[in-house]
Amino acid sequence: MTTKLIIVNPQTTVSTAIVLMKENQIHRLPVLEGNVLVGIVTQGIIARALPSQATSLSVYETNYLLTKTTVADIMEKTVRTVSASAQLEEAIFQMRQHKIGVLPVMQSAQVVGIITNNDILDAFLNISGYGEPGVISRVRVTHDHPGVIFAIGKALAEHNLSIQTLMVVREHQERVIELHIASDQATAVNQVLVDAGFELI
Repeated sequence: MTTKLIIVNPQTTVSTAIVLMKENQIHRLPVLEGNVLVGIVTQGIIARALPSQATSLSVYETNYLLTKTTVADIMEKTVRTVSASAQLEEAIFQMRQHKIGVLPVMQSAQVVGIITNNDILDAFLNISGYGEPGVISRVRVTHDHPGVIFAIGKALAEHNLSIQTLMVVREHQERVIELHIASDQATAVNQVLVDAGFELI
């Protein structure tokens, strides 16, 4: 989650909220009254609240309207949240289930952070080791059973070879173990795995 929170209160004007979003390059602002989360305002909500381009209002009249309209007038009051102790999968499920791109993160009824689609993508890149030097070896597990990952680790450890990151993914009815390994160990790792009876993709 992002712990650097840029927040507004219900009395904040929409024009101020727009400036805050632009200055901080963000698209959403939690709305707090004291320490209590009472709503959320997003670029989409603001866009829907703006007068139509077909309106007869001038730019000056539109700007005047934005300085008089408060966040409380347009914010989404039903805010879905996620606990700070929840698994990442829970946040992803909620966002997919409710078709939303942000969840305030709560701890003891206090907002302690905010998680967005971008935070989740960053987490995936971190988990997968993306950007780190190395290559990916993929092991097909046709008959999954307890001890497969242990056996892979044991085989590599016996040859003083290491794994940088490891992920287990589903492909159709099979499981695939993706090993991120150092480039200079790739040939040795692959040979050890084949010799140990594993099927490489």
